[in-house]
Amino acid sequence: MENHNENTGSAVIHRRDFIRGAGTALLVPFSVTLSGRAAMAAEAPVSLGAYISIAPSNIVTVSLGSTEMGQGILTGLSQLVAEELNLSWDQVRAEHAPPGPAYANPLFGWQLTGGSTSMMGWYGPLRKAAAIARDWLIAAANTQFGGTWSLASGGQLTNGSATCLFADVLQTAAGLTPPTNATLATTSNFIGKAKPRLDIPAKVDGSAIFGMDVRVPGMMHATVLHCPTLGGTVKSMPASKSGATLVNLGNAVGVVANDTWTAMKVANSLGTSVVWNLPANLNVIDSAKLLATAQTLAKSPTATTFVAETVGSPAPLTAARKIDVIYNLPFLAHACMEVLNCTASVTPTSCEIWVPTQGQQFIIPTAQAITGLSADQITVHTTFLGGGFGRKIEADYVAQAINISKAIGKPVKLTWSRKQDFQNDKYRPCSTMRVQAGLDANGGISGLIYRNVSPSISLQRGQVSSANPEDSGAVAGAINLPYAMAARRIEYVPLPTDIPLGYWRSVGESYNTFAVESAIDELALAAGKDGMAFRKTLLTGGDARALGVLTAVETLSGWAKAPATGNARGVAFLKGFGSYIAMVAEVSLDSSKKIKVNKVFVAIDCGIAVNPDSIEAQLQGGIAHGLTAAMWNQVTFAQGKPSVATSIAIQC
Repeated sequence: MENHNENTGSAVIHRRDFIRGAGTALLVPFSVTLSGRAAMAAEAPVSLGAYISIAPSNIVTVSLGSTEMGQGILTGLSQLVAEELNLSWDQVRAEHAPPGPAYANPLFGWQLTGGSTSMMGWYGPLRKAAAIARDWLIAAANTQFGGTWSLASGGQLTNGSATCLFADVLQTAAGLTPPTNATLATTSNFIGKAKPRLDIPAKVDGSAIFGMDVRVPGMMHATVLHCPTLGGTVKSMPASKSGATLVNLGNAVGVVANDTWTAMKVANSLGTSVVWNLPANLNVIDSAKLLATAQTLAKSPTATTFVAETVGSPAPLTAARKIDVIYNLPFLAHACMEVLNCTASVTPTSCEIWVPTQGQQFIIPTAQAITGLSADQITVHTTFLGGGFGRKIEADYVAQAINISKAIGKPVKLTWSRKQDFQNDKYRPCSTMRVQAGLDANGGISGLIYRNVSPSISLQRGQVSSANPEDSGAVAGAINLPYAMAARRIEYVPLPTDIPLGYWRSVGESYNTFAVESAIDELALAAGKDGMAFRKTLLTGGDARALGVLTAVETLSGWAKAPATGNARGVAFLKGFGSYIAMVAEVSLDSSKKIKVNKVFVAIDCGIAVNPDSIEAQLQGGIAHGLTAAMWNQVTFAQGKPSVATSIAIQC
């Protein structure tokens, strides 16, 4: 659809005019967006499709639906575009795209960032979009100058005797029909190379805008006070307190003041001036009771069970050498470095939102439900994130900011306190895992019965039913194992709870891998074998990628040589999210008999390594995060109240 503006003479061809991409389910939009007379006069960037715009200065900006939260995805995805256009890296820029169907991840059709899907989802479609833009520019040069032109380097085209910039042919390109397909580049100037992160300079000089940095003229500052127990709602409250305005948010009180610290001070002083309706089932929101129920369900022959995977008829407890063990892991808070925050400005005719979010997909519907506005009256700006880990997929904090702004008629910047952040999370489920496994006469696994008992995120959100709890995410990390075994059955039993659940960095893999790999170690001990050698035996003749990372980390860690006196080593393996990872940790006990992690060695096979530096940084950050979660962090509940145990005294 083309709209003509008679006053400006401009032409706007909407990005939602789609051309189906061959070989992919993605509808890749290709159209030229011109910004009125300024663009026609070559004074503003011109967009070639939804993802690529080129400025008169020949700077190429890539608009991306994935959120940059420290993982380097804006850089990695921009490298795909740079490869196809043969750019100079210093002419590449990246930005967060607005919400819209063009920016939905092709893997699942939603615009959200999680599950290690950004590179997997966009690798092919984004390269194709850039290749089409390349051929489009070449066609424009052929039309504008005559002859036969081809791609040169640094944002240039050549006919063999002369060159021109991409920017020189943009207006001609605007009048051409774009190609429907293009051949991908076979070069390796960017893909597989460690290119400097595009977001780092702004983060170093302070110009990067995180959610906490947003400033809007005339805005007020707000925080929230939730009910001390989960599930509580406001029964009564004053309209104001100590000069601050109070807003009833249903399950919380919004406190609005001239600055954040005043708002937080008032929130902390509310005390009994706010009366809460407490849930009737507080006694069952209790970690100890949940654990007791889980222990029972782990052994119950009549529990409602989803069998996620079955091969043969496993009978592990009939083996001469066997294990029957239970592992328990706690609830975890996300504990993002940047607390939840959102800035919103609601008027009778518009709603503008600035937010650190992983879940753009959910923000416009949330705003529509609160404001009654249409989607085209709502604008969302995605900022940088100070960590997300799945928590910022949610829209609860966004809804609070919108409600507060609507209530007071002014722009509002909402900032949760750290206490509210920890105590009102969407928690990583606790998990109780029973592993029954037996060994055959040759020391191989004769059978495995694995049962995970944990609260179901999918069940809580209505994506599966209690009668048929087919929650494959709850057993991720326990299914499709590459280890050889004669027979196996992988089961899931949902653990009912009203504790709010959410996706926490890898979700099912974060607890199932711990149980599986711990059980493999116990089987190795029962077989009288070294843990590394036992795993390699189980992989011999099987998954070459799995065996490859184990062999690599064996060499890297010097496994064949005994560790120093007083040190011990362990190995673990994970197949998940399209990658294979093996890790060795060398640990000791300090003078107070606490575990000290001295060294960690890791090997990964993630397929195509677009930016090796970003992968290395991800592994380093993941190790630190994993150590923190495994050794110190947990959330427990008693009478509906969360209690967070944390420590920052990490020794590594």
